[in-house]
Amino acid sequence: MNTTKNKYSISTFLSRLLVWVVVIGMLHGMSSCSVTKNLPKDEVLYTGYKVDYLNTSDTQGGKTAQSEVNSALAKTPSTKLFGVLPIPFGMWVYNDFVHSKKKIGKYIFNKLAAKPVFISTVNPDIRVKIATNVLHDYGYFNGKVDYKVIPNAKDSLKASIVYDVKMNNPYFIDTLYNINFNPRMQRIVNRGMQWSLIQPGHQFNVSNLDQERTRVTNMLRNLGYFYFRSDYLTYQADTINTPGKVALRMLPVAGLPETAQRTYYVGQKSVVLFGRGGETPNDSTEYKGLKIYYYDKLKVRPDMLYRWINYQAYSKNDSIRALQKRRLYSQYRQQKIQEKLAQTGIFSYMNLAYTPKDTTATCDTLNVVFQAALAKPLDAELEFNVMYQSTAQAGPQASFSVTKYNVFGGGESWNTKLKGMYQWQTGKTGKQDTRMNSWEMGIETSLVFPRVFFPKFKNHEYDYPATTTFKIYIDQLNRAKYYKLLAFGGNITYDFQHTDVHKFSVTPFKLTFNVLQHQSDEFKEIAEQNPALYVSLENQFIPAMSFTYTYDNSPLKRIKNPSWWQTTITPAGNVFSCIYAAFGKPFSERNKSLLGTPFAQFLKANSEYRYLWNLNKNNAIASRVAGGVIWSYGNKLIAPYSEQFYIGGANSVRAFTVRGIGPGGTRPQTGKYGYLDQTGTIRMEANVEWRFRIYGDLWGATFLDAGNVWLMRYDEARPYGQLKWKTFPKQIALGTGVGLRYDLTFLILRIDVGVPLHDPWETGKKSYYNVEGKFIKNCALHFAIGYPF
Repeated sequence: MNTTKNKYSISTFLSRLLVWVVVIGMLHGMSSCSVTKNLPKDEVLYTGYKVDYLNTSDTQGGKTAQSEVNSALAKTPSTKLFGVLPIPFGMWVYNDFVHSKKKIGKYIFNKLAAKPVFISTVNPDIRVKIATNVLHDYGYFNGKVDYKVIPNAKDSLKASIVYDVKMNNPYFIDTLYNINFNPRMQRIVNRGMQWSLIQPGHQFNVSNLDQERTRVTNMLRNLGYFYFRSDYLTYQADTINTPGKVALRMLPVAGLPETAQRTYYVGQKSVVLFGRGGETPNDSTEYKGLKIYYYDKLKVRPDMLYRWINYQAYSKNDSIRALQKRRLYSQYRQQKIQEKLAQTGIFSYMNLAYTPKDTTATCDTLNVVFQAALAKPLDAELEFNVMYQSTAQAGPQASFSVTKYNVFGGGESWNTKLKGMYQWQTGKTGKQDTRMNSWEMGIETSLVFPRVFFPKFKNHEYDYPATTTFKIYIDQLNRAKYYKLLAFGGNITYDFQHTDVHKFSVTPFKLTFNVLQHQSDEFKEIAEQNPALYVSLENQFIPAMSFTYTYDNSPLKRIKNPSWWQTTITPAGNVFSCIYAAFGKPFSERNKSLLGTPFAQFLKANSEYRYLWNLNKNNAIASRVAGGVIWSYGNKLIAPYSEQFYIGGANSVRAFTVRGIGPGGTRPQTGKYGYLDQTGTIRMEANVEWRFRIYGDLWGATFLDAGNVWLMRYDEARPYGQLKWKTFPKQIALGTGVGLRYDLTFLILRIDVGVPLHDPWETGKKSYYNVEGKFIKNCALHFAIGYPF
């Protein structure tokens, strides 16, 4: 059996080797081969196209119309390699092997041949009609598209296509009227005209007309018209009365159903909960008139189901007050109930079904049934990345978290996360051994309530997500041969949204206690020469609060290029300093303590902006700008080690190691100082990355990263670390590199190779490229999960 397998493997290898020998031979000889000698009879090979605009329009609608016309006329020929390079390699293979009956010939044909694109299959007549309709859709009613087939002068079996596009002047909206609605619907539609997407003076655009129909439909459905649909609305247009102008009238279609013209109220509500395996409910209960059907055991508290199902949403178009016992149906309210239920994360399936209370012609009440199946109670997540740089450090970093949902039957979730990092540094400088291992391990656990748990400002659900998080954590950092640092604490955080794009996070209480544990003699010697390092690591409380604002427009429809901005403000120690001041101690006095231990006092601000420019479905440019500052004052003039900034690593400046840059022009230390983390109180960073599809779910990237950290105050141990405008440009570290990303849908596997272009410290080289050592020695390799930004 093994012999047969080995023979098969050898023969397979030899056959494939022969294939590629043949292919290589073809590459040398095919440049003179014809690409049309084996085409089907009466077919002409398509070699490309050109679009000539006889006139264009500078309006925004004109630019969009031009882009869509180009898309309608675009067709890639089979005579270009990868659809871009003017090398007809695929057609060479097609003509040489299309009639091949040998196995190797068929193999080459199937793997490398291009399917010919003919003038007949391009179908320019249809493309011209589509492009003309596009012009009409954007108001270019006099626009026209023609084409010419241009035969190749050297080969009559090849031809290209030239499209002539004449846009002419666009038409603009003159007036818009709404007619033929019943009296109540007419009042609603007229009242909502202030939000109309069609206004006099705007360029005519069919897309806007469709959006206006959707807007009016949503407004009606928010006010009880459950059975109304957007296709019940139509337009009448007059383009003759005023040249270049369009007079529009929106009206219901003929024969509009009676049910679509009637408002409906919400009646009896009930809940049907299936088992996790889809089991049909076999028991029931009732809570405040809400009938609940469930399987085996009710695993969701009735009061929470009642609260979610009776969610009191209120939109700007809703004139029905929430306190009314008999409420009109509202599409907005229905969407918010579904979002609220989805946010709990405890349902794998859910649906809100509305059915008439009875079959009579005068029925105006809809009963509501919420159908759902409970999801699995546990979820796990793993994050992992590995970094290696031959001139510095290497090591893996990972985190593993487990989440239990619906802990108390009200959508609460309990998460426990274990994280760890191990790094080693190897090498020698002369006779000095710089080898050192270090590790960091931490665990945190948090309990999240899907609402504002405490304090209760109002006894109702919010329109947008609102959560309360209670967290405790502990982290152990071990620098072998030097010291151990233990940090533990907890916080309470409120997260909520104001709109779809604006998010807020408020932490009114956060307390961390840093304990400097084992200190070796070597560390004590270093601490004497670097007092700032010791002060940042010494035992201290960090009593803080924070406020975070996040802007994210990616959830909005029609956002092609999303942006994201987050800013966090963190003051620490001020409350306790105020308490001391109330008892007579000056606010600026130092060495005040909490439970016998000094506490930190500072103000920290951190901001980050990201922008994703989607060029097309295969190319995107991602960018990021980030900055931060921390100012220590009052009780302590040196910020805690855990609060200082650092950059470098897999998600930062990828040509350098984590905490391997700065502050400022400080050169990385060797020998016994080589372990020191390079942190600062000012951070500046910028990144740009071009992401392009290679094949299928495999993407490539090339990037440019820049940044550094600086000190706000002068430090004798780090004289080049303070931010000064004179030396600032030279102290910006710059790196570039390439990477691969494999998209598994649920996560991204990433490999990046970073190369430094400029070191922020003096290296003795006068040129901008001042990196010391060989090129390969300075490369940094990163394995990670997810995009860096």
